[in-house]
Amino acid sequence: MRAPRSPIGNGPVRRFVRREWGPLHLAVRYALTTQRWRAVPMTLGAVALTSLFQIVQNQPWGFRPVQVIGSVKAEDALWISLLRTPLSLFVPALDLPVWGALAQLLLVFGIAEICIGRRHTLLIAYAATLAGTMYARVGIALGPDSVLGLPASDAKMVDTGPSAAVVGLAVYVCWRYRAYWTAGVVTASMVGEVVLKDNLAGKEHIAAIVAVGVLCWITSVRQRRRRDRAAQGRRTGSLSGAPPIKS
Repeated sequence: MRAPRSPIGNGPVRRFVRREWGPLHLAVRYALTTQRWRAVPMTLGAVALTSLFQIVQNQPWGFRPVQVIGSVKAEDALWISLLRTPLSLFVPALDLPVWGALAQLLLVFGIAEICIGRRHTLLIAYAATLAGTMYARVGIALGPDSVLGLPASDAKMVDTGPSAAVVGLAVYVCWRYRAYWTAGVVTASMVGEVVLKDNLAGKEHIAAIVAVGVLCWITSVRQRRRRDRAAQGRRTGSLSGAPPIKS
């Protein structure tokens, strides 16, 4: 008896799926198959830290200490916000279910740690979160009459959680692995969020995407310059008759 054929088949849908997510899937699958949970130690640490903050801030004695070390508000002094921003990634938002933050960390941080490494994951996550934090101050300064502005009441809002970092990492990883349609869908969904629900979180997500887009552009320019220098070196070596120099 012949086995049932895949509903995707061998048509354009399957080719699109392979082209869009094939390299990303292979990288994640290989790492998890060969190393299992050892492939994502930083991600597991982030999940554990977020869970710890959630438990502590819900204790009568723990709310204030967590706010002191990881709560960011636009009305705070800038230096205080900058000191608290790294840990604010791992402090769950009080008005959202904690399982959402944990799922985001486990999925997106885990994929990013495997695909771009721990150092780049932390760098992109921090850059995206910092972009959101700085945007909040700029938006409040512009005021609610500006398209990019925010009402003064948003200065008192506690701004914590990994959502901006997750959005930024998702876009960056998709760009690195040429999953451009997926990156576009993530960006479009964030724009739709702002259109449907014009709030601080939505606009911070857009700020995170813009910051990551700038990092992608800088990385692309640097890679192109390295390729141009390498090509120039090969041409120079061939014209002089000397063997090309390998870096």
